[in-house]
Amino acid sequence: MVGRGGGGRGSTGGPSQPMSVEQIVQEAQNFDYNPLIPLKYWLRSTATLLKEAEIYEHEGNDQQTYLLLFRHAQLVLGHLGKHPEARNNECGLRQAELEVQKSLETMERLKPRISKKYERYQKFVRDRAAMGIANDRKPSSASASDLSPQRKERRPMDPALASSESLAAGDNRELAVKLAHKEIKRRAVARKATRRAGISEEEEQERRTAGVWGNWEQDFASDHTGVDGDALSRQMQNIRLRVDNRDKRPSVAEQKRPSFQPSRASYNYPSIPAKSKQQSPSLPSSPRPPRPEKGLVESMTTPPPPPPKDDVRVKAPPRPVKQPIAELESPMSTTLSPTSAATTEPELKSSSFTFKPSAYLENGTALRTIFLPPDLRHRFLQIAEKNTRANLETCGVLCGTLISNALFISKLVIPEQKSTSDTCETLDESLLFDYVDGEELMVLGWIHTHPTQTCFMSSRDLHTHSGYQVMIPESIAIVCAPSKNDWGVYRLTDPPGMKMILNCTNTGLFHPHDSGTLYTDALRPGHVFEAKGLEFDVHDMRSGNY
Repeated sequence: MVGRGGGGRGSTGGPSQPMSVEQIVQEAQNFDYNPLIPLKYWLRSTATLLKEAEIYEHEGNDQQTYLLLFRHAQLVLGHLGKHPEARNNECGLRQAELEVQKSLETMERLKPRISKKYERYQKFVRDRAAMGIANDRKPSSASASDLSPQRKERRPMDPALASSESLAAGDNRELAVKLAHKEIKRRAVARKATRRAGISEEEEQERRTAGVWGNWEQDFASDHTGVDGDALSRQMQNIRLRVDNRDKRPSVAEQKRPSFQPSRASYNYPSIPAKSKQQSPSLPSSPRPPRPEKGLVESMTTPPPPPPKDDVRVKAPPRPVKQPIAELESPMSTTLSPTSAATTEPELKSSSFTFKPSAYLENGTALRTIFLPPDLRHRFLQIAEKNTRANLETCGVLCGTLISNALFISKLVIPEQKSTSDTCETLDESLLFDYVDGEELMVLGWIHTHPTQTCFMSSRDLHTHSGYQVMIPESIAIVCAPSKNDWGVYRLTDPPGMKMILNCTNTGLFHPHDSGTLYTDALRPGHVFEAKGLEFDVHDMRSGNY
């Protein structure tokens, strides 16, 4: 199973300890690969790794970005080429290998920053240890509390420790909803502007990976409240023109390499002509205005009569009423109006916060929090009502995005499907994933109904969900039993559930599994939290839209 890695790091509430490149590589190689899992799931896992790495890089988390990119390269180059289905999907593997090349370039760019951060942290540890030894040699009367503020300020402060603030998901749901609304809106505006600028998805990904755009999203859309989509689109078009001009110039290596083709003409900026000493700057000629009449000139040159004396007197303003000092409120006790409070509230940025893991797999791997809109299941049951009356199952795909190390479900996709009273099968998965990729979403799980049965995970449900949990360990399965007015949120245990289901070779539609607890509740308790006010959209892909 390919997870994001990192174990339980950062779960204590404080900033996580920086890792060296060697430590990150060792952690990135710590994942389970099972050749029995269909290749299509592994290829979806590679796409998910790249998508997560891009988000972590945008949020300034170089360490996690490097880990995910190395894991992506290790999975593609070290395992997928030997997969039993590799010959049947050479095109997908070739595309994955091309993505590896881009990942390696990004890793080379991140490597010096990671090493520098790690070295600064090691220096901080050494300085702190040296200071502790020096303090131990001092008389016991000079405790740490007796140090003057000036001496405390001289203590080494490591920039690596000043990372984003770690928050508990359950205690900060309101903040999570505000952060999600702003970040999802910002990404939508940036994506819309990219499409309006005429930039294809392939070109956007290539330039973003190569770093030629820098932080254009941060520069032009960091504060979306005053940004218009058309204005952002025009800004990006200008950037594209500048990048295109720069791409046309030969690199240093190309200049040194002997060329056997005609060289391209370099672009020269227009020069400003020098001014002549004999000539003065000429202004645009305009028709000379007609001369005014004689009487009008005299009236213009005659000074106006003085104003009356009453108008000259200026009345003094009334004296302000004296107010006792005791009645004046201090600046600290002044209550801010909602408008002023909004302006003084710190700006919400995804890079400023990190949501701590809310639960752990049975093997100790940390699970990121999933924020679930409470109204989503009710909306899904309304969509499934027609099938439910006909005793047919209905399924949907839970999609969302990664923000500040937490996963937010923001879209319910109803794919084309074929249903019976006990099964629901998704049709044309390629069309589904094309839509998900086009909207820059992540598949975070699925939801389906049991029209007449109770709320549980059948053997077929377990096999279906194993494919989701291979792509993302936090993936969830929501089961709704409308006839029993019951519902649940589940995940496979690991171990024993994931390994048991992935190694199961039974081909029957419904069959028993000889094991203990194969799945568990992910909501009460678990890594899933309902977040009141979290918005979501519905996209129905069924023909006729029912």
